[in-house]
Amino acid sequence: MAGGICRSAETDADFYVSPEGSDRWSGTHADPIEGGDDGPFATLERARDAVRMLKKRKSEDLAVLVRGGTYPLDKTVVFGLEDAGKGNATVTYAAYPGETPVFSSGREITGWKKVTDKLPGLPEEAIGKLQVADVSGRFLTLYDDLGMLPRAQSDRFVPKGSATELHFPKGRLKNWPSVEDVELVVRPTRLWIMNVLPLVSVDEKAGIARTAIPATYGMNKIGCWVENVLEELDKPGEWVLNTNEGKVYLWPRDESPVIAPQLIEFIRVEGAIDKQSPKDVPVRNLCFRGLTFKHGERYTLAKDDAGLQHDWDMLDKDNALVRLRGTENCVVDQCHFLHSGSGAIRVDLHGMENEISGNHIEHMGGGGILLCGYGPGTKDVNKKNLVYNNHIHHVGKIYWHSPGIYVCQSGENRVANNLIHHTNYTGLIVSGIVTRFFVQPDQRESVRTIRWHEIKKLPEDPTLDDVRPYLHTRNNLIELNEIHHAMQMLGDGNGIYIRGAGPGNVIRRNYIHHLVAETNAQGAIRTDGGQMDTLIAENLIYKCKSQGMTLKLNNRFENNIVADIIAPRGTYLKIVEGPMAGASNQRNIYFSSLADCSFISEPGSGTGKVGEDSRGRFPARMKDIESDHNIYYCKTEPRLGEETLERLQRDGVDVNSRVVDPMFVDPQNGDFRFKPGSPALEMGIVPIDLSQVGLRITEL
Repeated sequence: MAGGICRSAETDADFYVSPEGSDRWSGTHADPIEGGDDGPFATLERARDAVRMLKKRKSEDLAVLVRGGTYPLDKTVVFGLEDAGKGNATVTYAAYPGETPVFSSGREITGWKKVTDKLPGLPEEAIGKLQVADVSGRFLTLYDDLGMLPRAQSDRFVPKGSATELHFPKGRLKNWPSVEDVELVVRPTRLWIMNVLPLVSVDEKAGIARTAIPATYGMNKIGCWVENVLEELDKPGEWVLNTNEGKVYLWPRDESPVIAPQLIEFIRVEGAIDKQSPKDVPVRNLCFRGLTFKHGERYTLAKDDAGLQHDWDMLDKDNALVRLRGTENCVVDQCHFLHSGSGAIRVDLHGMENEISGNHIEHMGGGGILLCGYGPGTKDVNKKNLVYNNHIHHVGKIYWHSPGIYVCQSGENRVANNLIHHTNYTGLIVSGIVTRFFVQPDQRESVRTIRWHEIKKLPEDPTLDDVRPYLHTRNNLIELNEIHHAMQMLGDGNGIYIRGAGPGNVIRRNYIHHLVAETNAQGAIRTDGGQMDTLIAENLIYKCKSQGMTLKLNNRFENNIVADIIAPRGTYLKIVEGPMAGASNQRNIYFSSLADCSFISEPGSGTGKVGEDSRGRFPARMKDIESDHNIYYCKTEPRLGEETLERLQRDGVDVNSRVVDPMFVDPQNGDFRFKPGSPALEMGIVPIDLSQVGLRITEL
């Protein structure tokens, strides 16, 4: 049950917090007492400290109710071992019934004045439109009532360069007096990642710029642009910060207050983490329910960061509004996360039997929810968590590659009934680390996460079997999720993606549809890079661009519906990497109402490496797959299904498959229930019940 350990939402509590309260009061009243002698606390920290004292004489469940209003934060509120529920008792911090408490690290910028001086390089269209205010410190995001304000941004240019050195076209970059304020946004050759990197120097004569932090890949091919440069401030809403002058310039887009954030991390629950030893001491039985978090700052890369796959996120980094770091049986339930520069929720390192449920996550610069255990080694303590019924959308607004949900080095979790949409890259990622990283020299991506002191000596050319004991993203159940309109900006991604994880993962009964943006390779589901022993079953894939299912190695694709995959490169089932022994393509329906479709794509005599590490190459061929009892049907061009089946049967597979109308109720409007008498039923194909997919109704 969602939020199962949270104390119920009655108005009776041990302590109360209110914007009208005082930390000098007892905190035991919901409202100020007449005369101002007593009433609720003013801050969450004071309530936390009061709970610590109360626990010394009270062992049952405790509750703190937080009244509606805004609570400004200027430092992270940390909950430790002394804040855990006593024994099996729980401690709940919840919204007062019917009210909305908002935690914000934002501070309003005041003292705005119209810019009357002529600013060097300012675009003509901005003259007379700017305001300026005096500020202190550095901030990387700004907000008004409409949300995040965009920084001034240059046009894209195509450079040449390495990970830290950029060769730029003449005139594109300048040695600005405030060059340390300028950041370079990088779209490298790879389609699935981008970086935001601070500049440290620009040599205009040589045409060379250098960054403080290396890019994930070389800075070339697709392009770069700079942000936070005054001569690029040419649209309403854009702004530039000059820390040397202590000024911020803004072209307002409305008259609402302008907010600068102070914190990335608002709440951290932290146990006793011992990275070198096999044992941590977790915080247990804390619940946060019905709270709102907004106006968080953007994180930046650091020199000692350890990246997860493709640097899609970082290991053990403080880049989420709420962070559970060393916890068991803790809950984040029915909270709202919005208008912030980093991620929403992280469960880091030791994280077991926690529940992330019923939350609304929107308009975030980073990702939605991350489960991230220790890097490859023998320490396997991130598992058995529940990620249930969360609504996640418009994430990755700054770091485009940030997914809605990310599971890395974390196993035996259930990720179910989440709605994910309008992401700039993949909707849901399940990953670990591919074998080749175990033999590569030190680098940010993946290698730095490995717990070398726990790993037995590996062969010079290790195989997947050699490293599999250290891959803990195993036995996850990814089910009943709805994902649509992912891949809005980056290319070569998916609704659900799995790579480099352990065995036993199940991806079933998900609905992935309308991946239709103008990007490359928007496949619905993909097994990638050495992924093995995965079951993909009873999923509905509809109106996705380029690919439906990409299948590699021995993974099984069974009882799925793949419908109306959109060209170009519209392929319903694509196999790309062998050996395929043990793989299956059984009881699937491949249905097209489009005249242009390719049901099966195989490389024929092509080759693929096992796990991206072995030097032995193997063909990926349909004749090596256990393939049968499938339907291949093109409504407008039946011959396409007939040609597909004839070719497959010549190779000795799909003996009992058919080219026949599966008799869906209304496929043009996304209703893929079977009509009575459907041949799919007599072939043993199980109906997919969409009524159980996606969000469930919850109430505070």
